[in-house]
Amino acid sequence: MKNSRLFRNIQLGIKTLWLHRLRSGLTILGVVFGVASVIAMLAVGEGASQDAIEQIRKLGSRNIILNSIKPTADPSSGSQNSRVSVYGLLYDDDKRMLETIPTVRRTAPARQLRKTARVRDLAMDLRVVGTTSAWFDLVQRDRIAGRVFNPRDVEEARPVCVLTEHGARRLLAGEHTIGETVNIGGHIFEVIGIVTTESDTGGIQTPDQPTDAYIPLSTCRDRFGEMIIEMSSGSRTLEMVELHQIVVEVDDEQNVTATADSIEAMLKRFHKQEDYKMNVPLALLRQAEATKRRFNIVLGAIAGISLLVGGIGIMNIMLASVTERTREIGVRRAIGAKRRQIVGQFLVETTVLSALGGLLGIAVGVALPGLITQFSGMATVVTLWSLVLSVGISLAVGLIFGIYPAMRASRLDPITALRHE
Repeated sequence: MKNSRLFRNIQLGIKTLWLHRLRSGLTILGVVFGVASVIAMLAVGEGASQDAIEQIRKLGSRNIILNSIKPTADPSSGSQNSRVSVYGLLYDDDKRMLETIPTVRRTAPARQLRKTARVRDLAMDLRVVGTTSAWFDLVQRDRIAGRVFNPRDVEEARPVCVLTEHGARRLLAGEHTIGETVNIGGHIFEVIGIVTTESDTGGIQTPDQPTDAYIPLSTCRDRFGEMIIEMSSGSRTLEMVELHQIVVEVDDEQNVTATADSIEAMLKRFHKQEDYKMNVPLALLRQAEATKRRFNIVLGAIAGISLLVGGIGIMNIMLASVTERTREIGVRRAIGAKRRQIVGQFLVETTVLSALGGLLGIAVGVALPGLITQFSGMATVVTLWSLVLSVGISLAVGLIFGIYPAMRASRLDPITALRHE
């Protein structure tokens, strides 16, 4: 009996809305745009957040990245005319971390130099990274071709190099890649592999750059020495930096914070000036996840205002409907319709409006992120929870804003309603 009454109310509600198609359609538009804006804005926020988090995660949640930085007040060694700046991380720092901090599993020290690379008539400036074989385990990058160098390449100081994809495309265009020889800074190296690179992310300096050439650390020291010469405006500056970077791998993710504190304390003890910077991807990852949650809440709240406007539109049309159908309500009450039946009839109409608007809003909301990605290049991700949330809110808005008109209709006095013109 109840099911048949509900079905009859649904039929009656749909029939009434169909009689006022234009007005109902305009009312639905408020819900459609509200739901679509919620889905689209959450998709933009989710896409940006996931992209940043994924980039940070690629740096390794168990890694700690140390970079040498030139101090503001740089004390120079030697005479003033020689201008030799000595600063940065040391080979002893790398050794001490491995020997004294038990949670440090392994490290990947690196030296970085700017050199010109030549292959026949092609030339380009690139960054030479002298490091160990552990680098390619700690800094995870996809290998496109060939291989990366192994511990034996480092021990024997072999003249081999691994190029990034961007550098390989520019230098080796039209040439064989693996096995090709490259002149880097006046020294010949054999290309043994090609890897991808990632861009800087989230305020943390990524260990690699688009145009890198990785060579064994021992080869770097033998070929290029320890002194770095920089030319600018006709003057020459000499820098003595043993290591530009150390990537530290911790044995367990839970020990990352404590290990970072231990490394910080050790470096402060042996470095009289602050000539290093520590980045902890795990800390940045947690911060990015927290920011993502707050960002989604803000975007959802802003987009929810559109649904609120749509709900007000639903209440407005239902109040107008109550006024127009006062005589109809009086007739139904006079022939025995109860108040809850009148309330049910109007709530069914508001539910149909909000549900139909929610479904159309989903269709528009799913299409919008794709258009945003196509025209702006921004990453967007439509999640299932955003669809469920949007439809749930639209139904809730329809019910909440439909209660007052429904209650008002049910409280009309039958005699007064029958006299209404």
